[in-house]
Amino acid sequence: MSPTVVVVGGGYGGSAVAKALDVEADVVLIDPRDAFVHSAGSLRALARPDWAHNIFFPYDTLLARGTVIRDRAVSVDPRGVELASGRRVEADYLVLATGSSYAHPGKPGVESTGEALDDLRRTHKELVGAERVLIAGAGPVGLELAGEIKAEWPHKQVTVIDPNERLLSAFRPEMREDLHRQLHELDIRLRLGTLLTAPPPPEPGQAETFTVTTTDGDQLMADIWFRAHGVHINSEHLADGRLTTRTPRGQVRVDENLAVHGYGHVYAIGDITDVSEAKMARHAMQHAEVVAQNITAQLRGEQPTATYEPAPDPVILLPLGPRRGVGQLPTPDGPVAAPATTVAEYKGADLGVGKFAALFGTAREEKADA
Repeated sequence: MSPTVVVVGGGYGGSAVAKALDVEADVVLIDPRDAFVHSAGSLRALARPDWAHNIFFPYDTLLARGTVIRDRAVSVDPRGVELASGRRVEADYLVLATGSSYAHPGKPGVESTGEALDDLRRTHKELVGAERVLIAGAGPVGLELAGEIKAEWPHKQVTVIDPNERLLSAFRPEMREDLHRQLHELDIRLRLGTLLTAPPPPEPGQAETFTVTTTDGDQLMADIWFRAHGVHINSEHLADGRLTTRTPRGQVRVDENLAVHGYGHVYAIGDITDVSEAKMARHAMQHAEVVAQNITAQLRGEQPTATYEPAPDPVILLPLGPRRGVGQLPTPDGPVAAPATTVAEYKGADLGVGKFAALFGTAREEKADA
C-alpha cells in the first residue's frame, strides 16, 4: 500500500496540495462542504446571483485516485484525525489546511452549495431594494464589495467606513492614488479615521432603514449594511493540544519547510500558519506547492528541501467590478502599480474562475460581461 496523506481542509491550499499529491500517495481530503468555494468570487456572486454557480466546484472531480470525506475534523494527533461522525482516519503524513471564516458574503457560512446559493439570492433580494449601502471595513473585501455593487447598480449610494486614516497603507503611493481616483469616479464615499459608536440595528445583509452615529459625531443613514472585517482562523480541531499548541491568534507555528514545529511529517498551509504575510488565496496555493514538493521527496526517501519565504513586498489585484481595479505586482526593480486593464485581464473579468475549472477538471466559459 502507498503511504496515506491526509489533508484537513479543502480550500485553496488544501485542494491544490491534494491534487498535486494524488499521483504520489493515497490522498484523503477531509472537508465538511460538498464543494470547493472560490470565495474570491463571492462578492460578485452577491451582486449577480445568476453568475453565482461559477464559484462552486464539487470535490468529486478533483482527485483521480484519492478519496474525499465530507466530514468535520474535531481532533488531530500526530497519527491521524478524529471526525465529527466518530470515524478516525489514520495518516502517514498530515497537512493542515482549514483556512479561515469571514462574514457573509465574503465567505459562505454554510456547508452545502444549495444553502450557500440560497443565502446569496436572499441577500441579493435585500440589496436590490436598498438605495443606501453602508460597508463597515475599507480593506480589500470592503472595497471590492463596494465596486461590485456600483458595477451592478451605479445609482446606489455606497459608503465605506474604516477606523484607519489611510487606505491600504502598506502599498505604493501611486497605487493608492489610483484607488482613490477610481473610488471617486464610482462615487463611493469614504469615511476614514472613524468608527460606528454601535452596530446598526438590523443584521448585516438585511434591508431596513437605520441611522448610526460615528465616533466623530456624524450621523449616517442607510438601508442595508455589510460587515467587511474580522477573520476567524478555523483551528478548533487543534484546541485539545494533542498535536500542537496554537498561537494567540489560533494559528500554528511552522518552519521554513512549512512543517509544523516538532514534526517532520505534519505540515500546515494557508491562513492557519503563522507565516507573516497577508492571508490570501495565492499564498495558500504557493504554500501547497512547497508542501507537495516536500512530501513527494519524503515519499521517495529523500530529504524535504523546498522552502517558503514571504515576498518582501505585498502583492495585490483588487477588482472594483469587472473592468476597474488597482494592483501592485512584483518586478526585478521592485513593486509597481498595475493599471485597471491589467487587473481586469488577470482577475477582474472572471475572478479567476477559469483557473479553478482547470484544477477541478470542469470546463466553464466565462465572459467579462456575462
